[in-house]
Amino acid sequence: MERTILHLDLDTFFVSVERLIDSRLNHMPILVGGTSDRGVVSACSYETRGFGIYSGMPMKMARMLCPEAIVIRGDASNYTKYSKNVTDIIKEQVPILEKSSIDEFYADLTGMDKFFGSYKLASEIKKKIVNETGLPISFGLSVNKTVSKVATGEAKPDNQLKIDFGCEKKFLAPLSVKKIPMVGDKTYQTLRNLGVKRVHTIQEMPMDVMQSVLGKNGAIIWKRANAIDNRPVQPYSERKSVSTEKTFSKDTTDVKKLETILKAMTENLAYQLRRGQKFTSVIAVKIRYSDFNTYTRQLKIPYTSADHILIPKVIDLFNQLYNRRLLVRLVGIRFSDLVQGNYQLNLFEDNLTMINLYNTIDSLRERYGEQSIIRASTFGAKTISRMMNPFNGDPPTVLAHRKK
Repeated sequence: MERTILHLDLDTFFVSVERLIDSRLNHMPILVGGTSDRGVVSACSYETRGFGIYSGMPMKMARMLCPEAIVIRGDASNYTKYSKNVTDIIKEQVPILEKSSIDEFYADLTGMDKFFGSYKLASEIKKKIVNETGLPISFGLSVNKTVSKVATGEAKPDNQLKIDFGCEKKFLAPLSVKKIPMVGDKTYQTLRNLGVKRVHTIQEMPMDVMQSVLGKNGAIIWKRANAIDNRPVQPYSERKSVSTEKTFSKDTTDVKKLETILKAMTENLAYQLRRGQKFTSVIAVKIRYSDFNTYTRQLKIPYTSADHILIPKVIDLFNQLYNRRLLVRLVGIRFSDLVQGNYQLNLFEDNLTMINLYNTIDSLRERYGEQSIIRASTFGAKTISRMMNPFNGDPPTVLAHRKK
């Protein structure tokens, strides 16, 4: 039996939510993101795209290109609420749902009344979402994730597209290679330099050629260009919190050691959040003393996954809890009220330099290991207790920050 994979994507999601909240924004040019000159565009309405504006562009440049645009700082809590409403609607209608980001979904409809019946079901899901939430959404339907995702992009805005079985390569062939998932700006430029502009050119190339130019990713891109994608739909489950704690072999009152370890724990958890495309808005710190009495204090904050925001909050909570006359047996941290979100939520942060720094750090950790690069302020925790994963191979890079 051929698979039937549905891909759904909420159109200009952040902009659409803002318009639901304030109908005066309808048909107006909207920019969502960091509002200062150092900010970055997280989402933009279709009315701004004719000016050459795109997600990830510096806000200052976007304002210059479209001075009449209304700039709104994003509110992750609102977007999370509406995303949950849409998720609940889809979950009720499909057997297997994967939520790949705050505004993007896959569903496996294989075997549901054959292909036409699946298209009818998908159409009904789209209609239900629009009627119950007011949010525009597009979908693509085909035999795999790649073709369905590309079809959704071609269907936008607020439309739908089914690619019949056997027509997948023909559908992809005339499109720009940039339409293939995994082809970012750098890969696109590399392919352009080789004279590769359309998908049909990749389809006509041997896979070995793509692999020699782009390595392992080249083989994957070649397969996707040829509509080969056997990835399954991963069942969706929402994780509510992440936590970590450290029990000391010897109870301590060494404040510097305690704070260093808490910083290291926060740094590690924040990286786990970013790697899982999640953000937290509730921080909790736990202390257990030598008499086994345990105390916890928590704080509500704006959604974030950034170390430089989370670490000061954790240390402040610790200082509120800590009784310097008692020996500490255990310290712990928990991040809860987690929400799913892709990189766009990070763009509400005004400092573009900091965003780029985290992207670089996380890329290094993905390539060389989680402990390959750490903050200078947390280095003591590694050498004192090895509380996180032990180092493999070379010692880690120490990341130092100047105080401003």
